[in-house]
Amino acid sequence: MDETAHGRSLLGEFLSRRRAQLKPVDVGLPDYGDRRRVPGLRREELAQLAGVSVAYYIRLEQGLSLNASPQVLDALATALRLDDAERRHLHTLSGDARQSRRRLPAERVTAAVRQLVDAFGDSPVVVLGRRSDILAWNRAGHALFAGHLAPDSPDQAATRPNTARLVFLDAHTRDLYVDWPRKARDVVGKLRQAVGEYPDDPHLASLIGELTMRSPQFATLWAEHRVRAWDMAEYRMRHPTVGELDVLQHSLPVPRGQGIRVVVTTAAPGSAAQAALRLLNQTLQPAADIPAAARPAVGTPARAVPSALLGRDLTE
Repeated sequence: MDETAHGRSLLGEFLSRRRAQLKPVDVGLPDYGDRRRVPGLRREELAQLAGVSVAYYIRLEQGLSLNASPQVLDALATALRLDDAERRHLHTLSGDARQSRRRLPAERVTAAVRQLVDAFGDSPVVVLGRRSDILAWNRAGHALFAGHLAPDSPDQAATRPNTARLVFLDAHTRDLYVDWPRKARDVVGKLRQAVGEYPDDPHLASLIGELTMRSPQFATLWAEHRVRAWDMAEYRMRHPTVGELDVLQHSLPVPRGQGIRVVVTTAAPGSAAQAALRLLNQTLQPAADIPAAARPAVGTPARAVPSALLGRDLTE
């Protein structure tokens, strides 16, 4: 399938799925119960809400009309009750947004990106590519998210860890998030955004196919066509070494990075979570450099780390 045809297919699929998820009562229309033959809104109802002809909307959904105007796309987004990320995704799927797209270069971590990672000091940092592959991490990022993997695993392009694979297929990562379902929805929503931006990436298509086959949870979420923006998200993590901690994950686009993002994890100043991150960093130091009181015993359960220790300023 060529790029233009594939784009039309994605646009029609997105419109159809989101229309089916919107109930008449959500938009102030009467619900005739069992007499309705389709889930969600009818095509005629959505066309009326958006102020476009039924015939034109049907052509859009069937992939037969090209280059819907920004005004029409905005009207459809409003009718479908899309949020800002989903609205941008709808525009991305349109023909106009796709015509100027260029073939993207291979992903690589430049010296400038490594300098940026180093600038965050002891904060856990992970560099993600367009498909959510882990391109690089600092020691704290590796220890927080994937201490069970080899530290140099991001260096091999063919076998790099991928955050979506880890979230859905890796038991350690599943246990890392207290509210795993929310994390899973966020991961799928970001992959949906990536498919709209890079529809002809064969590696991305392969990843989605693999996850659909291997994870029923992924397949269910993927069918919902929800989109998530790369911005900031708050999670409660359950780390095997330092226990539970509430963190913020900030996703920062790399200038001229062609979809590469730096994800930085922080915790509230003075919080137990900040102390836990400091403790995690100190476990990365040679044992001789760590104060005896701050050394966790080998095999100590996460919840057994003393609360008094987590509340101290361990940098003193």
